[in-house]
Amino acid sequence: MIIALLQNIGHAAFRFLAVIGKVSLFTFASIRWTIMPPYYMRQLGRQMLDIGYYSLPVVGLTTLFSGMVLALQSYTGFARFSAEDTVATVVVLSVTRELGPVLAGLMVAGRIGASMAAEIGTMRVTDQIDALDTLSTRPLQYLVAPRLLAGTLCLPFLVLIGDVIGVFGGYLVSIYRLGFNKGLYIAKTLEFLQASDVVLGLVKAAVFGFLIALMGCYHGYHSGRGAEGVGRATTNAVVSASILILIANYLVTALFFG
Repeated sequence: MIIALLQNIGHAAFRFLAVIGKVSLFTFASIRWTIMPPYYMRQLGRQMLDIGYYSLPVVGLTTLFSGMVLALQSYTGFARFSAEDTVATVVVLSVTRELGPVLAGLMVAGRIGASMAAEIGTMRVTDQIDALDTLSTRPLQYLVAPRLLAGTLCLPFLVLIGDVIGVFGGYLVSIYRLGFNKGLYIAKTLEFLQASDVVLGLVKAAVFGFLIALMGCYHGYHSGRGAEGVGRATTNAVVSASILILIANYLVTALFFG
């Protein structure tokens, strides 16, 4: 039993290392073809429209209600210590540093990561990727590179808009539900907000966008055959992107404030 247990642990470790190796090779190859010509600008524009513009309603609603809930919860907690005037500070710092990037990343991962994996996985199943090779078109350069670049560029803009909407949601609740003074609330918000807080959120967003596109493309590109393989690739893309977002969130935060 001990030998069998050790064998299972060894097999799991080797499989994990093999996956890490495959993902690393795929990442390096994708980055290489992203910076090398030719550039498929039509594909890039299509992906930027899909990732950026069509994700705005989801990100906006998520950050709006998150900011509203954060204001309510902060007021409830700080009222015990007679520190209600810090609600504006907590809302703006929490939204710009953490909630905006993480929530936007998770929502885009669920929407775009699944879409990328399903689209590229279907192309794999129907041999369209092999057809690109036959036509002397590099699949990584045509399919993966525009998605990686679009994800890295678009998510910071989504997060910036989400930050504004989230802070505005906290403002609405604080003014019209909790009875704060408008001028004092805005003054507190601007007093404690620094450029580094916004920059940190945008850096996180760029990293998250890259990871979302990478996981969606990787799992779709290596999708199994049939509808079951595409479904499994879609699920793995969303789960792996979400986990990597949370890990990267800690690493980037530790890099800035460690």
